[in-house]
Amino acid sequence: MDKKTKHQITTWLISACLIIFLMVIIGGITRLTRSGLSMVEWNPISGVIPPTTESAWITEFEKYQDFPEYQKLNQGMTLSQFKFIFFWEYIHRLIGRLLGVFFIIPFAYFFIKKKLSPPLMKKLLLMFIFGGLQGLYGWYMVKSGLIYHPNVSHYRLAGHLVLAFGLMAYILWTALDV
Repeated sequence: MDKKTKHQITTWLISACLIIFLMVIIGGITRLTRSGLSMVEWNPISGVIPPTTESAWITEFEKYQDFPEYQKLNQGMTLSQFKFIFFWEYIHRLIGRLLGVFFIIPFAYFFIKKKLSPPLMKKLLLMFIFGGLQGLYGWYMVKSGLIYHPNVSHYRLAGHLVLAFGLMAYILWTALDV
């Protein structure tokens, strides 16, 4: 692998680490604002676009009202207040989707240009799988607060954070190895 390609791959991977770090910060804000249970559905594709009309917002708010967090903690919340908590969870999920795109496009480019050695390719595929699993685990975590008790399992929350740091460390280690 030539020096230019090494630099490009290292820059790409370190940038991915920075985006994950941003995700962790937004995740912390989501937790502190108690926004994590505002989106009661997991729609990886259609969920990219937030409600855009007043009627769509009302529909989304009505879905939220069917769950314990609204019924036990936020009864009487206004649509405006709901939009605030929805915003933080939406941004958190959107950055996760963007991170996936940010990862797959350069990967495809380097793969098509045959710039990846087999050992690096294995590491990158493992990163992609772990990133996808991190998203699934995030939904598993949220799901724990949508059933009876309006709070996320702190064990699942800690697991989600540890997985994020583990993924970030693995990506950084690979970048430095390149």
